[in-house]
Amino acid sequence: MDTISASILLVIPLLFLSFSPAKFKKTVNTLLKYYFLVVFSLAIYIENATFAFVAQYDVRPNYLFVEYLIYPREVFAMIFADYKAELSIALIMIGAFIYFYLKFAKDDFLKVFDTHYIKRVALFLPILLLLFIGVRSSFGHRPANISDAMYSTNRMVNEITKNSLHSIGYAIYSNLVHEGGEVKQYGKMDIKEALARVKKRLNIKSNDKESIFSRVEKSHFKSDSPKNLVIFVQESLGYQFVGAVGGEDGITPNFNRLSKEAILFKDLYSNGTRSVRGLAALSAGNLAVPGVGILKRNRSQRNFFTIASALKPFGYHTSFIYGGESRFDNMRGWYSGNGFNKIIDQPQFDNPTFVASWGVCDEDLVVKANEEFKKMYAKNQKFATVMFSQSNHSPFDFPYEKIKLIKDVKPNSVKNAIKYADYAIGRFFELAKKEPYYKDTIFVVVADHNVKVYGDDMVPVDMFHIPAIIIGDGVKPMVYDKIASQPDVLATALDLIGLDLKYPIMGHSVFSDKKQNISLMQFHSSYALRVDDKVAVVRPGQKPLTFLYKKPITYLDKSNHLTPIVQDKELQRDALAFVITLDHIYNKKLYK
Repeated sequence: MDTISASILLVIPLLFLSFSPAKFKKTVNTLLKYYFLVVFSLAIYIENATFAFVAQYDVRPNYLFVEYLIYPREVFAMIFADYKAELSIALIMIGAFIYFYLKFAKDDFLKVFDTHYIKRVALFLPILLLLFIGVRSSFGHRPANISDAMYSTNRMVNEITKNSLHSIGYAIYSNLVHEGGEVKQYGKMDIKEALARVKKRLNIKSNDKESIFSRVEKSHFKSDSPKNLVIFVQESLGYQFVGAVGGEDGITPNFNRLSKEAILFKDLYSNGTRSVRGLAALSAGNLAVPGVGILKRNRSQRNFFTIASALKPFGYHTSFIYGGESRFDNMRGWYSGNGFNKIIDQPQFDNPTFVASWGVCDEDLVVKANEEFKKMYAKNQKFATVMFSQSNHSPFDFPYEKIKLIKDVKPNSVKNAIKYADYAIGRFFELAKKEPYYKDTIFVVVADHNVKVYGDDMVPVDMFHIPAIIIGDGVKPMVYDKIASQPDVLATALDLIGLDLKYPIMGHSVFSDKKQNISLMQFHSSYALRVDDKVAVVRPGQKPLTFLYKKPITYLDKSNHLTPIVQDKELQRDALAFVITLDHIYNKKLYK
């Protein structure tokens, strides 16, 4: 990986030194002098940033490293708040390098021009060949790429093998060349076989050619007066912080209390590790597509199924409420383009009590939402809303005085931020239960993903574990302790509102006998298909593997949980089928 990076970076100097006439030698010398100044400064910065990135995401810098640079205010506010020491060290190192480089670097490139022009041109091809070999780094059928670093079942060993600059560049290249992340590298399968396998695994029967998974699902709670729906998505609420699902006690007292009067999902797993994956799952019932998330992709900005399109025929008013700026991750564009009637974000909050880097605090969010629901109910208007919290997000700014801070933990920490988010959950239900709309509404509280994914497992399944509850007047408390996915949570919520609906959601209500003990998890470019305690992992350019998953004994158990076992080729083929199918239905616009 180092050789590939160095060879690519040397192509530009080769071109200048081979073909520039001698009369331009001073200009070329200056250009290349500053070219290497920029290259080495960038390398120093990226190598410094690698430590912080690995600490946060447990992988070397990849596409995420540059993906959010289009949101400089939020990103730089987070960097300055959370990574002051790391940033300072990097800038000092870069400053020192620039000083010594400019002071001691000689005009060595001028010596090249002592060689006759014809000879320089003649040397171009053999040197280019050497660099080509370096860039390709393989004499095999395919050039070396990021998958060649994936030779171990220990993921961190694989990450160490990579080069951060190359990892970022390769990720950018893959997304530019193929929006879906080069699905063909996962393996080949006829689309008919792939669709059949996925439908069988999900236990979905559908003959709709315009929407592959669309079918009519009859409600187990049919009502002449269907209920409203509120889905309160919690930023990064990992299971390890929630006592009700086996996490640490004392951090989420409100969630724990509410779980006793709700349907509690005790073994729920997120689609992926980013908010856009969770929002797609909880607003559209869609599993994680390969490559860029659905919310950001061109072909899903119109006529893509969401709960808005399912509920519109029944007269529902739909909205998305977010305390930050909804342009982030293209949330505004995606929700408004796919049927949501109203988008409420930070500019619509009058006189917020607290504003952080990412937007208004969660309490302001729930107070605003409660006012909106009261207005809708007063007009006898049915409503369905997706709310998205943001206080539990680095740099973890929130009104500290609202909670009793956790002992021996700094105020702006993830645990205190989650405790505040839980306070806002409690505040929301405190307000809602006083209003008449409460008895006619189904409420979902669910995480988009875990706060941090780490561990040496190829796919850290335990760190996809998230909590969820569904609560409302007339909802009988129960604990659902089988494997569930975020689309299952959405299907269950829609079941409870009391309508027979036609939709392509990739999951089932927990009250349906069609529900499967299955989850599909995307971890960067890897996919893990879990059925019961068996997990098949597929990766681009690598052979699939099968593991046995052993649940952590407690939330403190950070040992490896995946044990390699004899390959289950059918499960591996099914995992590949999911990747191919998800890419196919996006590209052919078959999720309507």
